[in-house]
Amino acid sequence: MPTLRAFQLPSKRLILSYVLDWIVIIAIAGVGGGFNRIGPYRRPFSLVDLNISYPYTENDQVSWWVVLIVALIGPGVIIFLTCLFFVPGPRAIRTHPWSLVWRRKFWEWNTGWMGLGLSLATAFMITEGLKNLFGKPRPDLLARCQPDVDNIEQYVVGGYGQDISPKWVRVSAAICMGPNTDEITDGFRSFPSGHSSFAWAGLLYLTLFVCSKFAISIPFLPPRAYSTDSKAVALEAKRHDRLPLHEDDETSIIPIRNQAAAPPNYLLVLALVPVGTAAYIASTRYSDYRHHGIDIFAGSLIGIATAWFSFRWYHLPIQQGAGWAWGARSRDRAFGIGVGTGNYVGTEGWGPAKSSQLRDEESGRNGILGPGLDGQQAVSNEAPSADSLARKASTDR
Repeated sequence: MPTLRAFQLPSKRLILSYVLDWIVIIAIAGVGGGFNRIGPYRRPFSLVDLNISYPYTENDQVSWWVVLIVALIGPGVIIFLTCLFFVPGPRAIRTHPWSLVWRRKFWEWNTGWMGLGLSLATAFMITEGLKNLFGKPRPDLLARCQPDVDNIEQYVVGGYGQDISPKWVRVSAAICMGPNTDEITDGFRSFPSGHSSFAWAGLLYLTLFVCSKFAISIPFLPPRAYSTDSKAVALEAKRHDRLPLHEDDETSIIPIRNQAAAPPNYLLVLALVPVGTAAYIASTRYSDYRHHGIDIFAGSLIGIATAWFSFRWYHLPIQQGAGWAWGARSRDRAFGIGVGTGNYVGTEGWGPAKSSQLRDEESGRNGILGPGLDGQQAVSNEAPSADSLARKASTDR
């Protein structure tokens, strides 16, 4: 087991920048919590609107506590265990020092949790803010409201149906006489669905994370120097029946059909379980009469958008990144960069300014990720060859 000294901690400046990132994520969630405590706008409604006249049920099929466990705690535990036991791959563990392996485990764990936290916090803040802005009545509002039907005229705010029926008008929320004011207030938080956005934000992010780490994706053709000649596609010669990553013949033609393959189906099932769970949680909000269909749809879109964005914020594309997260920012660019600076990775490295201990002179890798674990060499203007790309892909896992 590696010691703390073996981890060769990066500069304090860099560590503080990522502590600040965590503080920002927590602050985003805090803003969402503040929105939740603020009373929503109460949109006027009609007492004869059948869309808000469904019965009120006190117990949800899926409570908020269950959603927190399923969409936050569960994915967090799975991400931790995945990074602990499966990152990096078996070959990297056998061929690299334990200190480097554990640094990579820690970094992948950190980015995995940061992405999950950013996805859930952002979805929570957006959803709670929109609930307050729209103030849309829930399908069971009238059951919560218990309106004062004997004095409707005192609460009329609009409508032109009085000549047909005194109840064909728009009334304000002041007409509600229900004993539980919290239930009445919550009755105006229909759009968008918080259960749906939170479930999709956490569980879809988990699906993307699992797909990345276990290479679960539709087979694709990477940009390589393999032949696309029709003869090779239709019928391979006997001398070309090697697998795509065979290295002893640099000039051999690799047929397109042999350049990729579908992952095992059990991995597809693992990836679909979180998505199916999110869909189920969203569906219960309709059958519980808590939300209209458009509320669930909008909430799901919010969760899907934040999950995808947060995953890509910290992780490489699933089909091209070999399961890795993006590396850390450079020391001098930890808190920001100026105009004209390309990106957040420079040549100064990740270690303390007065020490070159963390810097690998050959590869330029850092004390957080460790040299060579991702198969990446020093920055070069030359495009890598097809064989070098193939060798890197085989050693990453």
